[in-house]
Formats: sequence, structure tokens, C-alpha cells
Amino acid sequence: MDDRERLLKILKRLSYEEGEFILKSGKKSSFYIDARETTLNPEGMYLTGRLMYDILKEIQGVRAVGGVSVGADPLVCAVLMVSYNLGDDIKGFFIRKEPKGHGKNLWIEGAKNLYPGMDVVILEDVVTTGGSSLRAVEITEKEGYRVKGIIALLDRLEGGREAIESKGYLFRSIYTLDDLKKFDVR
Repeated sequence: MDDRERLLKILKRLSYEEGEFILKSGKKSSFYIDARETTLNPEGMYLTGRLMYDILKEIQGVRAVGGVSVGADPLVCAVLMVSYNLGDDIKGFFIRKEPKGHGKNLWIEGAKNLYPGMDVVILEDVVTTGGSSLRAVEITEKEGYRVKGIIALLDRLEGGREAIESKGYLFRSIYTLDDLKKFDVR
């Protein structure tokens, strides 16, 4: 079993659940994907970091990865660890959902590792409509960095890719919902 199939098995077993759910977008869904159950599993975190790093290296000039806390925190950390272990020097940052409101009132944590105009990629666990991804892009660019694209663990195939690409950003995902649904975990 290769890394991609191993990670898909973990994702299906730990993160996919059928039932009745209301998504962040307000839409109803017959299933829910809590990717944190996978990305906070040691093997799941390593495999996610490895596969995201491999995609990242296909994008010219990227020197940092970031994402919105809390969902992207393990993704960013996993990619940084893989990068370091391979002798690369990818930097990382977290995007707050709101500035702290005190201290330096920051949107971006880890900015001392970055420089103005730096090429970065946003990491996402699950992309649905792309709204939160585009909000992350907006904040990151407003803070002075150049977003080259978005890498997701899973694309739910509900318009996110199209919304992101329509704004001129590259979009890649390790899996789509179709991959997850058709995978037999046995």
C-alpha cells in the first residue's frame, strides 16, 4: 500500500462519518468530514505532510505555507517537519480568525519567519465552497505576502475549486470526495 492509499484509509476510518449535519456554509449534508481526526493521528499527520510537501514542490518559488487556525495548524506543522527532514527551509505561519484585540493585534502568527512579497501557499484540510480559503488569501495578501495557490487534503466537490481558480489561484487537493466515498476501508 503506497502513502496515498495509506492516508486515504486513515481519512476514511477516522474522519468520515455519515448522518445529518449542518456545514459551516449552512448547507445540510448527509456526511461529515473531520480531517483533524486524521491530521492529529501520528501516521496521518506524517502522510499528510509528506503528500502536501510533494505537491508544494511542484509550485515554483514557494517559500512558506500557512493556513487558518485551528484546522490548518497540524497541516502547517506537518509540512514544516517534512521540509526540515528533507533539508529544505519552508517557513510556516498561522492565520487568526480574528486579531487578538490586544498586544500587537496580529492576523498572522509566525511573521518573523517571513518577508514582504514572499511566495506562499495556503493549506486547507477540507474545501467546500472555497469561501474560507479565499478569506485566508485576502488576509495573507493584505499582510504583504503573495499567495500562489491553495493545497487541500480534501475537496468536497461543492464549488471550492472553481471559486478559487476563478480568482486566479492554483488549487490542488490530495483527494476529492469521490476518492473518499468509493474507497473501501476493509
